[in-house]
Amino acid sequence: MDAVRVALLREVLAGTEWLQSTRRFAGALRSSVGAHRGGLLLVGSAGYEPWHLAAHLDDEAAWSGLPELSPTLVRHRVPGGVPAHLSVGLGRLAAARRGETVLVVTPERPEAALLERVHDARRGGTTILALDGGDADLRSLAHDALAVPATDDGTSLDLDTVQHLVSAAAGENSLPAPHGRRRFRDRLSRLADQLTTPPPVRW
Repeated sequence: MDAVRVALLREVLAGTEWLQSTRRFAGALRSSVGAHRGGLLLVGSAGYEPWHLAAHLDDEAAWSGLPELSPTLVRHRVPGGVPAHLSVGLGRLAAARRGETVLVVTPERPEAALLERVHDARRGGTTILALDGGDADLRSLAHDALAVPATDDGTSLDLDTVQHLVSAAAGENSLPAPHGRRRFRDRLSRLADQLTTPPPVRW
């Protein structure tokens, strides 16, 4: 989802709690990785790997001039023959320490093994953030959380859409990037706003 589509989505969500909630959570994420200059570890459940969020945060890290937003994807099962940056297993959570941030993203109820690893990371001084369906056990471990409960009546956003809003807001809350890259993104965002603003009424 590019900047124009994010701007259009925000237009649709204007007046709802989602814009404020996603920006608040994105601010917590940015503050956590920016204040400590530590690593960002991104992990899902055994059945859900947050690939798209990893890619979007990596893009935002480049565009915003905040390299700490670029995450390390922690995987439950690491297949053989994959590159080193895609072969980080759950053991990495046990090694997490103060200054690092663990972001847990899953629409499913986290497994007990994952919760134990997250608990170990928190005891080591790691900041824990959660973007999930509202699991009480995970929320009790998280320093900050944003719940995206699944509904069948269309009254809530899905987790993938919320991830786009969070990643975009995390980049926007940071300092401008060098070489004008952030300035171009600002211009694109302003253009999207202009395109979605109705023309003035002339009498």
